[in-house]
Amino acid sequence: MHAKDILIDGFGRVREEVHAAVEGLGPDRLNARPGPDANSVAWLIWHLARVQDDHVADAFGLDQVWLTEDWEKRLGLGLPRRDTGFGHTAAKAAEVRVDSGDLLTGYYDAVHEQTLGALRSLAAKDLERIVDERWDPPVSLGVRLVSVLSDDLQHVGQAAYVRGLLQSADA
Repeated sequence: MHAKDILIDGFGRVREEVHAAVEGLGPDRLNARPGPDANSVAWLIWHLARVQDDHVADAFGLDQVWLTEDWEKRLGLGLPRRDTGFGHTAAKAAEVRVDSGDLLTGYYDAVHEQTLGALRSLAAKDLERIVDERWDPPVSLGVRLVSVLSDDLQHVGQAAYVRGLLQSADA
């Protein structure tokens, strides 16, 4: 198995978990926060999709689907165009509200498809290419992709946990 196949599998697992976290939730549950400083399922899924979109697009020299496929307008969050959620306070995260889980999964699926297209084109040597020199040591493409994958898995796990908390409150 090649490294790109492992990455493709990993991002496929993120997609499965994104759908599982969102499936069947209406707007009230998507936007509910189990505590005043907690994030909602909507914010967590939106944020992980935005980070993946931003970082993968940057690393491969692509346009973000958020901007080119009108997801910014479709979700209508009223945030700055390039906002990814980094640095959001609890109050700012609470403002990220969606009307439909289909919008969230639709945006994530578009990001996922762009990610897969980029990954399929990889050769092993490409993973060594430096994509960010602002760090010491500079960040390679391989390290950036594993970082995005790790961040996505953490956030989708948090979304699943929030979903479980909200469902247990109903019982």
